[in-house]
Amino acid sequence: MGSAPATLSPDSRLSRLLRPRSIAVLGAGWAQNVIEQCRKMGFDGPVWPVHPTRDEIAGVPCRRSLADLPDAPDAVFIGVNRFATVEVVRELAAMGAGGAICFASGWEEAGEAGLQAELVAAAGTMPILGPNCYGVINYLDGALLWPDQHGGRRVERGVALISQSSNIVINLTMQARGLPVAYVACLGNAAQVGLADLASAVLADERVTALGLYIEGIDDAPAFAALAEAARAAGKGIAVVKSGKTEASRAAAASHTAALAGGGAASSAFLRQAGVAEVDTLGALIETLKILHVHGPGIGARLCSLSCSGGEAGLVADLGARAGVVFEPPTARQKERLGAVLGPLVALANPLDYHTFIWGDGPRTEAVFTAMLEGYDAGIYIIDPPRPDRCDPASFEPAIAAIEAAQAATGKPAFPVASLPENFDEARAIAMIARGVVPLMGLETALEALVAAQRPPGRQGWRPWAVSATGAAALIDEAQAKATLAQAGIAVPRGVTAESLSALDARGLTAPFALKGLGFAHKTEARAVRLGVTDPAAEAEMPGAQGYLCEEMVRDGVAEILIGLRRDPVYGATLTLGLGGVTAELLADTVTLVAPVTGPEIAAALRRLRLWPLLDGWRGRPRADTGAAVEAALTLQAMMAGDPALVEIEINPLILRENGAVAVDAILWRQT
Repeated sequence: MGSAPATLSPDSRLSRLLRPRSIAVLGAGWAQNVIEQCRKMGFDGPVWPVHPTRDEIAGVPCRRSLADLPDAPDAVFIGVNRFATVEVVRELAAMGAGGAICFASGWEEAGEAGLQAELVAAAGTMPILGPNCYGVINYLDGALLWPDQHGGRRVERGVALISQSSNIVINLTMQARGLPVAYVACLGNAAQVGLADLASAVLADERVTALGLYIEGIDDAPAFAALAEAARAAGKGIAVVKSGKTEASRAAAASHTAALAGGGAASSAFLRQAGVAEVDTLGALIETLKILHVHGPGIGARLCSLSCSGGEAGLVADLGARAGVVFEPPTARQKERLGAVLGPLVALANPLDYHTFIWGDGPRTEAVFTAMLEGYDAGIYIIDPPRPDRCDPASFEPAIAAIEAAQAATGKPAFPVASLPENFDEARAIAMIARGVVPLMGLETALEALVAAQRPPGRQGWRPWAVSATGAAALIDEAQAKATLAQAGIAVPRGVTAESLSALDARGLTAPFALKGLGFAHKTEARAVRLGVTDPAAEAEMPGAQGYLCEEMVRDGVAEILIGLRRDPVYGATLTLGLGGVTAELLADTVTLVAPVTGPEIAAALRRLRLWPLLDGWRGRPRADTGAAVEAALTLQAMMAGDPALVEIEINPLILRENGAVAVDAILWRQT
């Protein structure tokens, strides 16, 4: 279901807090740090320390109370204890202040949920960041509500960094990779201002080019999806490091779907569908943001690589394969142009080892670099200038100039890539980025960043389902679950049920049978499944069974897959697809999507499975009817959309025939 396009409003209620013309600080030591940081960064507005007993802080005269201020401050750093913070916030809201940073800890994260709610009530409509929040740095205007050191510098435009960890974002400001940072902001407990609100407010500043996030969770998935769409529409990319993706309780999950879709699968699926670049490391986050800062979101996927060494070309090929980069060979026309300059001794390939025949010859190097780049979306140029403190990098200047010339001539991104991060100095990186050329530090990290920056845009208007409150859920036995599937139009085997084995009447069915005990979430582990049965009445009872199901076995299957939908407490609902059967968790060959999804999106997800060739006629095998799998998944999605009481539905396996599919095992959990 679509929705109206989101926009980045420049009239955000957070404007005064993020771009203040006046700042007030409360506290002693913390307040002094804030004043000193504003002074160092050249903030040209007044900074008013407020303290009941001190005459001055950092050489600035103190006001005894907020009432003594000459005007309502645009932004306030509150460096007092949590109980006093509530009263300060109440007074600031009453006097019309623009917003506040609530620095103190000891709130909801320490079990003081009631006090945090009192803080939010005290703030009313005045925005507050935190509590338990380090603050905000505005490098564009030199305004810092920040009580610590940082590694940033004044800039005229750059990326914004938002983090749920103050230490992580401090570390990011210390980078020496040339990334221009416009804002740094911490969320803290996000009691009032959430991730999407803060991100939208910084992105609304026209001087902000992209957004980098370090997050542990997403508080409002539909709002974040709207933000991502609005950012793309404004030409601003978002890159994310999402922590907390491991799951310690996989073995205790009540279904294969719960085990396979837990942890980071749902969050990664959500970010992918929202069109957000997810990376795993802070280094890759910085490099991705550099690309987004200069070139915007969605650089092309067709890459070429050039180096003057066969070893470097081989390393690029190996690491590129690991990162998912496919290096297509140059065209015949390109080979003709390259060969005319490089001669017969150079093998014309991609990655290209152009040898050192042209080293130091600016015009010939530019001709090669340009001819190669013209046939691709973007180019990687491996170059490690010698360290200037011990060596002379002058001989590398023609090659570096040729990279910039190739980008200018083709209009396509050309990336100088240093094999090791330290092999490209910060001053050179800053200067090149200012000219619109992005040097990337570290080959493996550069490849991860280039792949991340290719992230296709999310579907226009896509929003995840709203989160539904779910309480206790009951397992519906397999016979009832299959009856529900059959009513929805999904084929199931013919079968009969009875309370005991002796009462099973299978005379209308064709042997061999699958005999199952009812009432188990994991029948295989409970030894409640027997296959190839010819006489159910002759079988031994299954301890703990709450009745029995006897079905005709499906004998003409081509492949087995798993399809599962489950409610998610953050993203609404997830759809998991994978190779099925009792080994589903062992194979772990699955892909997770966030509902709602379309048929083409499901079909594309199936093709991302590692074992997709087994479904697609590998080595002469018959092709499975994957279209039937798509239809089954859409049917399950419609069932869950139409029935709020459905908590989880799983078919494992759905046996795919050459034509059609049959659900031979099913689990259904319904809210009680």
